[in-house]
Amino acid sequence: MFGLLNIYKPVGMTSHDVVAVLRRVTKIKQIGHTGTLDPFAEGVLPVCIGKATRLIEYFADDKEYLATVQFGASTTTYDIEGEKTFISDRKITENDIDLKPFEGDIEQLPPIYSAIKVNGKKLYEYAREGKDVEIQPRKVTIEKIELKSFDENLQQAEVLIKCSKGTYIRSIAHDLGQNLGVGAHLVKLVRTQAGKFRVENSVQLDGIDVLSDIINPLEMLDLPKVEVDAEQLEKIRHGMPIENCGYSGNIVLTFDGNIAAIAKTDGNKIKVKKVFL
Repeated sequence: MFGLLNIYKPVGMTSHDVVAVLRRVTKIKQIGHTGTLDPFAEGVLPVCIGKATRLIEYFADDKEYLATVQFGASTTTYDIEGEKTFISDRKITENDIDLKPFEGDIEQLPPIYSAIKVNGKKLYEYAREGKDVEIQPRKVTIEKIELKSFDENLQQAEVLIKCSKGTYIRSIAHDLGQNLGVGAHLVKLVRTQAGKFRVENSVQLDGIDVLSDIINPLEMLDLPKVEVDAEQLEKIRHGMPIENCGYSGNIVLTFDGNIAAIAKTDGNKIKVKKVFL
């Protein structure tokens, strides 16, 4: 079996839990996801089946989220699962919410409860041990951030965020609360897009029919595609380069509608990196 699944990960499961379920269902060990989604979050989780796991690095890694931000309290984890560290009774209005500081290329501090490693140790391990550690800011890109709704009674905002890989939506919620002086944390997070995988095309894990839901990786790879003939296919299978006809960078070589190889151009040659046929 070779292909992709656009899974809708439910709240409460880890990304590894989803992979474990699919391994049981398909009886295939070679399964992997393209990007971790926290247990607290839900939504799009692209999964690769069989040799398609070798394609993970080539899928577009931009993300889109719908975040529900609760104002009036900060938490240790920056989300609903943490302990409250600050509480404010002051109410804000929709006009108070300023998202402009979060647009474009920004630097953000990851939450202490995250899997980023410092000196070989994950940040959440330092947090659980009550140890202080210096967290370095990370550069991320927020392509789009938009206030979708605000409930003044609940003091909750729904914010749509389209961002680069590695962006912590929890940190955006926390920083938004800090900027307003009332504190804030995430109470819900839905990943609506990962690369070309969209939430409206996702499938539930319960009762999944892998054979009917599996996706041809060619549909999701955002790379130039070059069809090869039988003679070129034989060269590819033996790791031999073929002639380049004006392409640059990484490309997908196809044969009869299937992925033959991932390759990279080198001047007037196309050199094979990974063979699939």
